[in-house]
Amino acid sequence: MGKKNGSVNKNRTFEVFSDPQNRMIETEIDTSTEEESLLRDQWKRKLDFLIACMGFSIGLGNVWRFPYLCYKNGGGAFLIPYFASVFFAGIPLFLLEVTLGQFTSRGVVAAWDICPIFRGLGCASTLINFLVNCYYTVILGWGLHYLFFSFQSPLPWTLCDQWWNTDGCFSNTTEQVNGTQLDNSSTMGTDPSTEYWENRVLQISTGIDQVGSVQWELALCLLLAWTIIFLCICKGIKTSGNVMYVTATSPYVFMLILLVRTALLDGAKEGLIYYLKPDWTKLGDMQVWSDAGTQIFFSYALSLGALTALGSYNSFHHNSVRDCGLFALINTITSLLAGCVIFATLGNMAKTANVHISTVAESGPGLAFVIYPKALGTMPYSPFWAVCFFLMLLLLGIDSMFGGVEGFVAAFADYIPIIHSDVRFRCGVVGAVCVVSYLVGLSMVTNGGMYIFQLFDYFSGSRIILVVGFLETIAIGYVYGCGRFTKNMRLMYGFSLGWAPRIFWCVITPCFTLVLFVFSVIVYEELSYRRSSQPEPYQFPGWSVKLGWMMASSCLFLIPITLVVEFLMTPGTFGERIKHLLKPRYSEALEQRLCESEATETNVKHNNKNGIATDCSDRNQLSFEVVDLLETTESGLDVLECATNNFQFKQ
Repeated sequence: MGKKNGSVNKNRTFEVFSDPQNRMIETEIDTSTEEESLLRDQWKRKLDFLIACMGFSIGLGNVWRFPYLCYKNGGGAFLIPYFASVFFAGIPLFLLEVTLGQFTSRGVVAAWDICPIFRGLGCASTLINFLVNCYYTVILGWGLHYLFFSFQSPLPWTLCDQWWNTDGCFSNTTEQVNGTQLDNSSTMGTDPSTEYWENRVLQISTGIDQVGSVQWELALCLLLAWTIIFLCICKGIKTSGNVMYVTATSPYVFMLILLVRTALLDGAKEGLIYYLKPDWTKLGDMQVWSDAGTQIFFSYALSLGALTALGSYNSFHHNSVRDCGLFALINTITSLLAGCVIFATLGNMAKTANVHISTVAESGPGLAFVIYPKALGTMPYSPFWAVCFFLMLLLLGIDSMFGGVEGFVAAFADYIPIIHSDVRFRCGVVGAVCVVSYLVGLSMVTNGGMYIFQLFDYFSGSRIILVVGFLETIAIGYVYGCGRFTKNMRLMYGFSLGWAPRIFWCVITPCFTLVLFVFSVIVYEELSYRRSSQPEPYQFPGWSVKLGWMMASSCLFLIPITLVVEFLMTPGTFGERIKHLLKPRYSEALEQRLCESEATETNVKHNNKNGIATDCSDRNQLSFEVVDLLETTESGLDVLECATNNFQFKQ
């Protein structure tokens, strides 16, 4: 056999092999990462990866979003679309993203070298991840503010005689309107927890066009949050992995303490009934299915690229299938447990105030920073319970940021290997990412910051992650080839999952995700925000909505833009360029693994009768049959590749 090399750029080499029948096979190998793969960190313990995924994915959405969605969308009936989303989208996409990172030992951008035509998916996920990190950390800033002010009695959000209170402040505990006694039947006035949130913490303006000045207390809390994140992850996963054993497990201790306490409250039983009582008529509502699907994408942290980065630190043969099942179980239990804590408390509030629970049930920041603090203020030893609750929120959020920032940094580290090998250089890069993210977050701690926060939350982490998830299944199922990917999985895990991956990644998951996206478009509502001082929700002006759509579309536009750039940078004719974009680009280390696996498999198949070599250190020593097996593994676009070959021939 003969071989010749042609260099295209610094890191790519095209090798051409010929067999005795003079057939020519071309393969493309990335020769830049053999040394890099040896420098890349790996989890010290097998449990580290599962703990990291729990810490990153299980966060504030499980506490303040799932319980409200469950109540709003039919209680126990909501669990049907929820579990359907778990099995049809959550688990398959989680396994796909983690396996992609583990197989390639790359972050989310470089990992898509196995399917270069879709490398833009990695770029889109990275930008979405950055936007989510910027606004998610603002929540930690709010939580730190409340945590610091929880170490006093009485709690400041239970009072009506402070500088931030209005004349209409009404406290159920003191039965006063700014110092004036009221009878128990009075319903006038504004709750002090609402006034504390809007007038003291946010000092909120009348709209997004009134940005105002930066609130220095929140700016310092935000700075502290980013400082904690930097210190925990700057030295890599060996440091953050140890920290996450505390941050990922401690919230469950506080959650169990709060569950025991709230379960003993008067009205807790009624709250749990409201939470889980099924309303089967809701199952025909598209909004219910859209909410269930998007909640799974939120709580599993899909389409952000961080799961791929976390998986890339696994050893090649780590059993991620087992971790996937455990993660899904723990995530669901956490959501249900958090719902019990929240609605037991809301049931007590509703019974105490003699109102229906629908009047106190809320989602998002309103639940965490208005409703629940109000409930905590009515309990004996309220500062203790407030500290427990806000510590739980802080820990849930902080380890989510570990994974988010690590995923963003890993996307660049694959192209700048010194980030993996030099701790000081890595700390500089992580520090720069934290500083830039902090500066973006400062816009959300101004007087109009809540409106900017809502804009980021609504447009950067909703429908577009459904689109990215859908395209991921198309890329693996039909372009790279589901048969090829499942064969790679068998090499990694040592066992086969049968036909299940093909059925899900090629049919069920893309169809289900596409339906969720269509439902979310049909039930789309204009962005609004409700304030206590306004009788009607604040409607965002048209220019801000356009800005939000520009932010969302910029993430998705990276997919075709990256494709065009890749196409223009690839040498050759039109047909050759398309062919190269469809051909996987493996690192040397990965190519070696695949080569040895195929050679060994071929020897077993032929009982060594043909004397096929298994030493892949020199491709010249391999029989053509092994090379042929490497190059002809099933791909979903084999037909398209043949068409491009024909096109090239005609040219």
